[in-house]
Amino acid sequence: MPRSLAPSPPPTRRAPAPVRRAVDSDRRRTSASVILRSVLEHGPVARSTVARLTGLSPATVTEYCARFAMLGLIREAPAPPRSKGVGRPHVPVDLDDSRFVVGGVHVAVPYTTVALLDLRGRVVAERRLAHSGTEPGHVLANAVDGLKALLADAPGVTPLSVGVAAGGWVDRDSGTIVEHALLGWRDVAVREVIGTRTGLPVHVDGHARALVNGERLFGRARGSRSVLHLFVGNVVDAAFATNDEVHHGPRSQAGAIAHLPLAGGTERCDCGRRGCLQAELSERTLCRRAREAGVIDTVNPMHLLAAATAGDPDAVRLLVERARLVGRAAALLLDVLNPDTVVVTEVGVIHREDCLGALREEVGADRAAAVVPTSFPDSVLAVAGGSVALDEFYRDPLGASSWPA
Repeated sequence: MPRSLAPSPPPTRRAPAPVRRAVDSDRRRTSASVILRSVLEHGPVARSTVARLTGLSPATVTEYCARFAMLGLIREAPAPPRSKGVGRPHVPVDLDDSRFVVGGVHVAVPYTTVALLDLRGRVVAERRLAHSGTEPGHVLANAVDGLKALLADAPGVTPLSVGVAAGGWVDRDSGTIVEHALLGWRDVAVREVIGTRTGLPVHVDGHARALVNGERLFGRARGSRSVLHLFVGNVVDAAFATNDEVHHGPRSQAGAIAHLPLAGGTERCDCGRRGCLQAELSERTLCRRAREAGVIDTVNPMHLLAAATAGDPDAVRLLVERARLVGRAAALLLDVLNPDTVVVTEVGVIHREDCLGALREEVGADRAAAVVPTSFPDSVLAVAGGSVALDEFYRDPLGASSWPA
């Protein structure tokens, strides 16, 4: 009888061992994660303080810190001077953000943003690649070429992985953009394509969920028990996180709010109805209205913002009106989810106080303080891509740090 078809041996008392090993592996991964994130948030910080903050034993913290230091993820920081103290001073540790980077790719409708981010989520280098066509293979190949060019200009750093973010329906588990209607993409195997071309681990997610993770790790939402992110660009979508976990739903369909009805909306949507969130709030609609008003003659919302900054009253009106509509959408989601913090990524809200004020008025005075603009006003798309990779890194830093040769 062939060996592959031979009957399995009877179970023994040692059969549960793999389960125990899996539990131990999960425990080690969790310990490594909370320790490194504590160093990220509080560093330079003494190991004893990390033990107190995380609830882990000093011996455990010391062991993991030694492993992180060996891998180049943390370093000892200069100890504060001691005047007349006795005993050995506590030597603090801090994140070493000089050695490793992650690649970030954000696929938007008119262009792709590629970037390198350090372990603090800061953008080291960034480039915007205009689309000459939206065929998936061409767009992704250009993105890889852009990343390689950025790395060539950044000697001395090692890439750990690549994060890819996009609007539409993105399935994190399979690494696939299932559907992006505005690009005309269906079932694009992003992880496979970029991984093959780079030789690096690739992580893929929707940009609203990616930015929740960026806010959680590096932004204003750090420490919030629950966070809602509302992304308003050409694509309109949302993401919700509680206790460090972003809700994905089956096949990562959570956050698809494009066709929720917006009170007072009049725009006809591709679905045949009027007043859907995306049809009403998208940058395409905003720029079309601005062209109709004679404010701009382009499809770039930053040109509208520039006109408002220069004092054009129609430009100001259009941006404030849109911010009010975004406020209605935020109020609707607040009623359903009741998060501690609402982060809004929208061009007017990011750059103008009158737009932020209009949004907060629609939300209501009792909840206005919970609504804040994105923490990354000048690099939000680059951070979206990079945050997909950095979230995975901080969930399993020892696994991630074994990638480079």
